[in-house]
Amino acid sequence: MATSEEGIRDSERSGPYVAAVRWMENLSDTQFAYLLLTPVLLLLGLIAFWPLLSTFRMSLFADNLVGSEALGEFVGLENYVALLTGERDALLVRPFFDPATPFQSALTVTLIFTLVSVFFETLVGFAQALVLDQDFRGRRWVRVAIIIPWAVPIVIQGMIFFLLFQPNIGFLVDPLQQWGIFTQTPLSNSVDSLIILIVADVWKTSAFMALIILAGLQSVDRSLYDVGRVAGASKFQQFRMITLPLVLPSVLVAMLFRTIGAMRIYGLIETVVGCNTVPSLSCLVVTTFRGSRMYGTSAAVAFITAGLIGLVVSVYIVKYADTETGG
Repeated sequence: MATSEEGIRDSERSGPYVAAVRWMENLSDTQFAYLLLTPVLLLLGLIAFWPLLSTFRMSLFADNLVGSEALGEFVGLENYVALLTGERDALLVRPFFDPATPFQSALTVTLIFTLVSVFFETLVGFAQALVLDQDFRGRRWVRVAIIIPWAVPIVIQGMIFFLLFQPNIGFLVDPLQQWGIFTQTPLSNSVDSLIILIVADVWKTSAFMALIILAGLQSVDRSLYDVGRVAGASKFQQFRMITLPLVLPSVLVAMLFRTIGAMRIYGLIETVVGCNTVPSLSCLVVTTFRGSRMYGTSAAVAFITAGLIGLVVSVYIVKYADTETGG
């Protein structure tokens, strides 16, 4: 009897449970943290990738414009080829990509809006963060004033800029038209409307950039500036050698979030000028899906948009890793 009990205890000590415990004990802290996060990562991956795979599957079928079925026959990558070559532009509200009309094609409008708006948001947000990082009287109220635009809903923001540039209503139309900056009806002109949308986006989201960059600024060790002053470094040299390298990871994180948001812009465009005047990739997805019942084509545009966002995210991640390792 004692021999059988000892055998049971030996089997328990060498069983799969004990082996799993020993395996986990040999993991490093980073590996153990990833192990604990595995269920959450699997769940988020399922939530994120299942709609993406479903969209890609839909994009492989033809548009069924006359039948009762939502999708036609399987056509493979034909929808992508038709979009990239311009064959599908005649059926779309606005072309997907047309170099001859860059301010009326969805891809170029999205890229122009993203590059210009994120650039100015980073500059304005960085300047605001530098101001808020200083110790002065009334700093709390200045922070509130900077954050207020970020709290304004998109619909309210859109109506503000719609009324500002509405002919016979907005007080900015006549001065800008006299200076030759805008036409008499800026909300009907693609170039003027794109500029208005960029200004509106910078006005609202530069506060978001400022908050993230400010968090990075306040994590910088202040004794480094004392060392710089003792070494005779000027304010600009302190900024270039101390502030900018240490806060760059925070700037990249802020730019990443804003780039993703800018590439998905829809609500601001629809509220201020409408997707027909300033098309974006998101606008093209919605108008093609709802208005034309071209489900295969709209799925292809959506998947291309997701692919572009994924490419941009990859670039930011690589650049962020370089800054973290001092590259």
